[in-house]
Amino acid sequence: MLWTLNRDVVAAGPYPARLGRVVGIGEHRAARAEIASWPGYRATPLRSAHRLARRLGVGAVRVKDESGRFGLGSFKALGGAYGVRGVVGDTAGITVTCASDGNHGRAVAWGARMFGCDAVVYLPAHVTEARAEAIRSLGARVVRVDGEYDDAVAQADRDARERGWTVISDTSYEGYMEIPRRVMVGYTVMVEEVVKQTRHFVKQTLQGGLVGEANDRAHRKAGGAGLLPTHVFIQGGVGGLAAAVIGHLWARLGPDRPVAVIVEPDEADGLLRSARAGRPAASRGSLHTIMAGVSCREISPLAWEVVGAGAHAFMTVADEGVPGLMREAARGELGEPFEGGESGVAGLLGLIEVARDGERRREIGLDERSRVLVFNTEGATDPGRYARIVRGGGGAD
Repeated sequence: MLWTLNRDVVAAGPYPARLGRVVGIGEHRAARAEIASWPGYRATPLRSAHRLARRLGVGAVRVKDESGRFGLGSFKALGGAYGVRGVVGDTAGITVTCASDGNHGRAVAWGARMFGCDAVVYLPAHVTEARAEAIRSLGARVVRVDGEYDDAVAQADRDARERGWTVISDTSYEGYMEIPRRVMVGYTVMVEEVVKQTRHFVKQTLQGGLVGEANDRAHRKAGGAGLLPTHVFIQGGVGGLAAAVIGHLWARLGPDRPVAVIVEPDEADGLLRSARAGRPAASRGSLHTIMAGVSCREISPLAWEVVGAGAHAFMTVADEGVPGLMREAARGELGEPFEGGESGVAGLLGLIEVARDGERRREIGLDERSRVLVFNTEGATDPGRYARIVRGGGGAD
């Protein structure tokens, strides 16, 4: 495990206006209104991992379970399809394109079908054929790129410029900022669901005269704000998810925003390297990881504006811990059972590693009163591989 505290983190206080221009409340409201109008929209579950909380000696662990989002298996449906909606508007007949490790491409393909345009999705070599076929099943054309994720990003951008297509990406680069920003704003719908679900849980708990999972009466403030998360562990990747989670919780909770820890694979540590450099930096790892959904070399400069200011710590985790954790999640050994994919359980794995390390616990104030939020960002997006890991008891293939 690599670990670094963020020396540039902004101290507790109101959400800075400059960051609100990246992820802001006003644009969140527009996204929520649009996404809530889509067929099949419903808030995904906020599950209790109470057995894990007891095991780790923390007050509560809750898992925002995105495995059922719009039937697509990941949170990416919120951002990818919302990005498509923004460029299509009332004009059909355009072609949208993107690079993807699987989930974002599926979301863009789904959005293109919903809003009446064509989609071309570029996939790097490591993406499984099952994930490619899921994208094709939504009517998109898949283009394989002999390289890694960032090679697919570059190829999609080149072809879009030549052919007049519109790129729908969750990573930003020079001259391309507005659409990635919109994609991140789409993700904030999931974060707001967490806020509302937590407050509903607290209301029900208080009405029932119970102490609640956190077992900490001193923190039960009016309206339930005191049981909102004190810590959040977030998957890395290019940083779009982390920026959406950090930015929205900071905008909603101000000085009470949770301590945020970014979790990346050992071999795809671009955000941790950026924290050490104090500016966007690339991973030097192989990018070979079971956590394929967060296997990226370059980070998003736009996302880094929020993550670099709002994340408190950055860490990496090894692939070896993923299969066993997927099995524990499926069997209900953590608490409420859920379908956690390879990248989906990465945040949980980060929490477990930190909770077992006394020094790291102290550095981020993780103790028996802490209330931890994690995101199960994907379910069985490759059902065959998931079955081999979870039901067959094997590791990654």
